[in-house]
Amino acid sequence: MPELPEVETIRRVIEPQIQGLVITRVTVARPEVVAYPDADEFCRRLTGAVIDGMVRRGKFLTILTDKERIILHLRMTGCLLLAPAELLQEKHTHVIFGLSDGRELRFSDMRRFGRFWLLGKDEDDTYSGIGKLGVEPFDEALTAQYLSVRFGKCKKAIKVCLLDQRVVAGIGNIYSDEILFTAGIYPARPANTLNPGEWKRLAAVIPDRISYYIETNSITAEEYLKTGGKEYRNTPFLQVYGHEGDPCPACGNILCREVIGGRGSVFCPVCQKEEDYIR
Repeated sequence: MPELPEVETIRRVIEPQIQGLVITRVTVARPEVVAYPDADEFCRRLTGAVIDGMVRRGKFLTILTDKERIILHLRMTGCLLLAPAELLQEKHTHVIFGLSDGRELRFSDMRRFGRFWLLGKDEDDTYSGIGKLGVEPFDEALTAQYLSVRFGKCKKAIKVCLLDQRVVAGIGNIYSDEILFTAGIYPARPANTLNPGEWKRLAAVIPDRISYYIETNSITAEEYLKTGGKEYRNTPFLQVYGHEGDPCPACGNILCREVIGGRGSVFCPVCQKEEDYIR
C-alpha cells in the first residue's frame, strides 16, 4: 500500500503538471470506485472544472478545482498517472480525466479498493474519513507527551499503535518497521511498557524517517511516467522492511520477521531487544 512518502511523491510529481488545466471529460469504467456521489454525477460535475492544485493529508490526495474537491485514497494497489492520450492504458484503469492539454490523468487499481469522493468546496466531508485523521508526522503537536497520552495505557503492540491513523496520519507497515528500528524499540512491545525516554525518541524519529524517505523517493516527472507510476518506491533505502534473513545494517545480526497484529514485521533482535515484561 502506498504510504505517506509515496503519496507525497505522487503529489509532487503530478500537481505542477495539472495546475491550471481544465477537465474536459471524465470516464468511469468501474462505478464502484466512486464512493460519493454516483459515477454519473461525478462525471457531470467535474466536466469543465479548472484544476487549482493538489494537497495531501495522511495517505489521502485531494485535487482542488474551482468548483469542487476530488478526494482519493489509493488503498492497496491504486496508482495515479498523468499520461499522453495515445499511451496504452494500464490493464486495470478505472477512471480517466481528459485534460485541456490533451493528456489524461488516469487512475488504475488492480484490486479495486481505491476510492474517490467528490465534495463541494465548502461541503462538510462526512464521507472520506479525512476528518478522523490524527496529526501529520511533521506537526509540532507530535511530541512525546502526545504519543504517551494516546498510547501510554494501551496494551497493544507499539507497532499496531503506530498504524492507527487517528493518532498519526500516514504511517503504514513499511515505515512503522523503519521507525521502530531507528528508535531501537521491539515492535511487539506493549505500548504501555515504553518509558518517557522511548516516547521522546519515537517523537523525534517519526518525522525524521518520514522526511528522509520522502526525499529519497524523489523522482522526475519523466521517470515517473516511464515506470508507469509504480517503480519509484524506497526499496533500495529501506533498512529492515523486506530484509528478513539479511544482516542488520547496524550490528550485522540476522534480521527476524514476526507477525504482529496481523502484519509481517521485520526487526533486529539485538538492536531492538525484547524487554522483560509480562505479555
